[in-house]
Amino acid sequence: MARLWERYKNEIVPAMMEKRRFKNSLRVPRLLKIVVNMGVGEAVTDPKAVQGAADDLAIITGQHPVITRAKKSVAGFKIREGMPIGCRVTLRGKMMYEFLDRMINVALPRIRDFRGLSSDSFDGRGNYTFGLEEQIVFPEVDIDKIYRIQGMDITLVTDTDSDEEAKELLSHFGMPFQGRENINSKS
Repeated sequence: MARLWERYKNEIVPAMMEKRRFKNSLRVPRLLKIVVNMGVGEAVTDPKAVQGAADDLAIITGQHPVITRAKKSVAGFKIREGMPIGCRVTLRGKMMYEFLDRMINVALPRIRDFRGLSSDSFDGRGNYTFGLEEQIVFPEVDIDKIYRIQGMDITLVTDTDSDEEAKELLSHFGMPFQGRENINSKS
């Protein structure tokens, strides 16, 4: 079992039920999926860039990515309809919790001058999105084998419509938000 899933069942659900006064454990918000997206701007001039990003994303997430294609032509960007422009992975279940664990405990602390994630990036529906500028913060990526340094967007989708409840859930998981003490710190 994934470590964060066990933590969710045994620690987070009881803590949130007590704090929020939920009568049913199914009312406690949960993480539904994590979507990792890499948009590749250089795909217009370099067709290998999308495949290199897809290979890196497969190494990071442990799942084969889907190549995303342009839905319509944009002359200003020299993009034609159907042209590959990025890649995406949707993680659920055990792989989602393992990725979240590696991201929180290994990748985010490796970011230079990291002061925490902004808590303003919730979308009003309980989902949280943030971006990473480099894929090399994940230790699985061999810096000598990457095609080019590429950023990514990561979206954490919850089943609640409340940003406050979603932030509390992610804080219990250990997400390092700016300007707050970690809920799980034993100080």
